[in-house]
Formats: sequence, structure tokens, C-alpha cells
Amino acid sequence: MNILIIGGGGFLGQKLARRLIARGELRGRQIAGLTLADIAAPAPLDAPFDIACTACDITDRAAVDALLAPGFDAVFLLAAVVSSHAEAEFEDGMNVNLHGVLNVLESLRLQGRAPVLVFTSSLAVFGGEVPDPIRDWTIPNPQTSYGTQKAIGELLVNDYSRRGFVDGRTLRLPTISVRPGRPNRAASSFMSSIIREPLNGEEAVCPVDPEFPHYYLSPRLCVENLIRGAEIEAGDLGQSRTMTMPGRTLTIRQMIEAMTAVAGPEPAKLIRFEDDPAIRDIVSGWRFDYDPAKALALGLEADASFEENVRYYLEDDRPA
Repeated sequence: MNILIIGGGGFLGQKLARRLIARGELRGRQIAGLTLADIAAPAPLDAPFDIACTACDITDRAAVDALLAPGFDAVFLLAAVVSSHAEAEFEDGMNVNLHGVLNVLESLRLQGRAPVLVFTSSLAVFGGEVPDPIRDWTIPNPQTSYGTQKAIGELLVNDYSRRGFVDGRTLRLPTISVRPGRPNRAASSFMSSIIREPLNGEEAVCPVDPEFPHYYLSPRLCVENLIRGAEIEAGDLGQSRTMTMPGRTLTIRQMIEAMTAVAGPEPAKLIRFEDDPAIRDIVSGWRFDYDPAKALALGLEADASFEENVRYYLEDDRPA
């Protein structure tokens, strides 16, 4: 089993790589090789099998063809320009989230190998005037350029799978929290910052109201779900290769209460509420009531509580 992670330098790509290394197998087959690709070559990892780390700009079709030339049994396509970045820089979002995805799909089509392809989409494909709860068959109605680009990617993966070019499966990710590292240009970045920074003894700013609700999943369960998604048999996916990953809906207040239950009252004192109109304009179009029935039926899972999300960060990612 030879595996490629596109976006392998990002925090999810790195966690996925480490989990695959620890498992040593995927879809019942031993892993013989793992390649991590990103816009800059990811740092090398130790593994009991061949591992390669390489730079690849997926907006460059020739670079994509060269990356995919060795042939892979499974491809995880995680690379993306995130929400606020895609909204502020329209061309960046289109180049990576639409044309880059199409480059990967076209290169795989012309190879004729039909590998398993796991594509990460987003809840940003939903919005506007649709009834709650949002189900797997709810028609996407994105209210941002990022959501529109991801929705197009979903349709492409579905059609390329229908035609037998890839064995695709698309997983719409909840907001992943608590994510490690520093804030990025995702509009949802503050949903990790308001937990991560206080746990690290630093001040954090929350740009929305304490009663703002959203749909969450921990990085640890997200990685497990990506792997389970890759292992689902094609016949069990049905006519739609797209599903919403399980998560839990919480308000900002409930997240902070969960942090307090795990880490005591001091971290919450480092959070300051300060309205940000640009962030508010984006997140006001988001939805938070989801019914991930398909993913649950296929064995994917949500965290038992947000307290678990906090504990996972403390165990896996908080700087020593």
C-alpha cells in the first residue's frame, strides 16, 4: 500500500501521517510507502517503511503529474486555501481550491489506476435558507467563495468516482478544535485560539458573542475518521460519495465551561470578547445543526464531549 497525503505539511496532514505510521496498515494492507507533499516540503518523519517529503504546488499541473507519477493506492487531498484567505484573495482560493483539485483529479484520471481518494470539504458548503437540521442530502447553498469552491470539489469527486476514474469519498469537516500551533487565516481560527492560548497562559480574543453556536470535532477524532473514511468499501457509499463528519454543536460559552471543567478557572480569565465585523460577516452565514447519519452508520465518530477535545490538546499538542 503506497499512500500520498497532499497537504502533508499542515497540522492535520502531519497528524494523519503519524497515525498511519503507528498503524502500519490501511484497508487491510501493510503500508510500503508514504509520501507527504505540500507547497513547501514537510519535515521528514521516522517510519518503518519508505517515506518521502516533497514540495508540490497543486496549481501547477506539471508538478502534480510529476508528484503522482509513481502511482498511489490511496490519496488524501487535504490541501486548501482556508476560508478568510479565500474570501479576501479570490484568485488564491480559486487557484488552489478549484483548479488545484481539478489538476489532481485529472492527473489521476489519466493514470487509469482509480485509487482511493479522500477529499476534505467543509460545512461552508451550506448556508442560506435551508431548514434545520442539515442532512447529508441537503442541497449546498454556500455563502462564501471558499464554500462555493469546496462544493464544486465535492461534485467533481462524485462524478470522477461515478465514471470510475477514482474511488472517491468526500468528508465535510466540522470546525476542528482544539488545533495546535498558531492562528491561521481561517475565519474559524478563533475557535481554537480561545482555548489553546489560555491553556498556554496567553491572552485570546473572541470576535463573536458567547452564545454563538458551532459544530466541533477534535483533531484526534478527525484523523481517525479520515482513516475510517478511506477504509469504507465503495459499495457502502451509495450514489453520493459525500458525507458530513460527526461532531457536536456547542456555544462559545459551553466550550469555555468545558475548558474550565478540565483546567480550572484561570485560563478563562485570559479571554477577551471584542467584536470583529469581518469575521462576524463570514460566520453569520454558517449553520450549526447537522445530522451526520450516513457517517455514523459507516462507523465514523464524534467526541463524547468538548472536555475530551481539551484533554486531547493537553495530551497531544500543548507545548512542554
